[in-house]
Amino acid sequence: MSDLASPAHVAQAGNTPGGETKWIRSAADVSGLVNNSNESRSNARIVIAIALGGVFLDAYDLGALAFGIKDVTREFQLTPAGTGMVASAITFGAIVGALIGGYLTDKIGRYRVFMADMFFFVVAALACAFAPNEYVLAAARFVMGLGVGIDLPVAMAFLAEFSKLRGQGNKAASIAMWCPTWYAAISISYLLVLLLYALLPATHTDWLWRLILGFGAVPALLIIAIRSRYMSESPIWAANQGNLKGAAEILRSAYNINAQVAEDADLTPQKVVRKASWRNYGALLQGVYRRRTLLATVTSIASSFAYNAVAFGLPVIISSFFAQSMLTTILVSLALNLLFAFVGGLLAVRLVPRLGAWKMSVAGYACQCIALLGLALIGRPEGGEQAAVAIAMLALFLFGQGFGPGSHTMTFASLSYPASLRGVGVGFNQTLMRGSSTVSLFAFPLLVAAFGTGVFWVIFLAPLIGLLALLAIRWEPSGYDVDAEDFQ
Repeated sequence: MSDLASPAHVAQAGNTPGGETKWIRSAADVSGLVNNSNESRSNARIVIAIALGGVFLDAYDLGALAFGIKDVTREFQLTPAGTGMVASAITFGAIVGALIGGYLTDKIGRYRVFMADMFFFVVAALACAFAPNEYVLAAARFVMGLGVGIDLPVAMAFLAEFSKLRGQGNKAASIAMWCPTWYAAISISYLLVLLLYALLPATHTDWLWRLILGFGAVPALLIIAIRSRYMSESPIWAANQGNLKGAAEILRSAYNINAQVAEDADLTPQKVVRKASWRNYGALLQGVYRRRTLLATVTSIASSFAYNAVAFGLPVIISSFFAQSMLTTILVSLALNLLFAFVGGLLAVRLVPRLGAWKMSVAGYACQCIALLGLALIGRPEGGEQAAVAIAMLALFLFGQGFGPGSHTMTFASLSYPASLRGVGVGFNQTLMRGSSTVSLFAFPLLVAAFGTGVFWVIFLAPLIGLLALLAIRWEPSGYDVDAEDFQ
């Protein structure tokens, strides 16, 4: 447990609430006030926005090198093994970071971990921009991956624990916001590539990848600059540590709730709240959490494998359909991401409070199965009509990803566990998902070389497995008060 003499971090900017006093006597009371609050939550919304800023950095840094890897290979005269080392270093770092970050998020708190991982992004981005050789670049990308891996568990904890339980803007909707944020970051990286591609003279195109990677330090520095004013510790985590006074301060600042600790309150940690421990990873496979963990893991791995194979291979796929310039490939990739993946993600945020994560994930996987079957049957398009249908199938795949598993696999990972297990739950999920991403990114070029456009038959298996898992385990996390399981 954290030192109870050390108060939870409370944002400097906050409300001075009036109205009826809400007396809190236990961590369960704090959780209830967060879940059922209808008060103005301006600071809580800012905390959610800052947490989503971390997700933005994750996506930007993972995708920033997609269009620059050829230039890196040429500049450093890399062998295929050297190129693979540079490209995969960030995913290996993310695997390690997710495992460590999940534990630290539960151990030392959401705020401390989030602020620490921002420094990873700044240092690593600058190191990438000035890397003198492939070894420094790979090491910097690994450190960047540590930040990416650490960030997701803590960001999801913030999104879940600063949102209400039901209605528009509920926990599931806030967590689903990670998806359009991710696509926005990917799209901005494409736009930045376009801008620099247009501005840089032909003699300095070797600067392109350095500028793109170095730009990742800018949003991280902005988050660091505003952290003390607007960021607070999670009130639910603080209360679970027995720090009811700190939790009450956060509720007053972030939620405009006039929360006060009752004189007869129990200021010791609730006995049923688990202490942060590496053993908690084992708890994910016990009792009611076994089925939830299985569903969250299978759907995340399936979604990650299929999305990475299609989305990160999108420039390669598009260029194989048509003989065209790099500029056209970038523009088509950007349009598909914005018009279909991003829009699908926004619809997921809007509709999940009403439809639920399970139904939307089923629908999304169904769209992806149809799209991949269509792409597999078309193969290499012959003529404009087949090419248009193939692009439409790519659009359907990306829309299904944004509307369904892209948004809601993180909902299953975050809301299948109470606050005492949320960090390790997301960390475990992300560790396996990053492993799937690494395999997908490594295997995609090999599969394309072996099967050509027949690779879509292989990729089709991923959403099919995800769909079957959902049909076998019908668990709906949206609107369910999972944090109450800490107090039963």
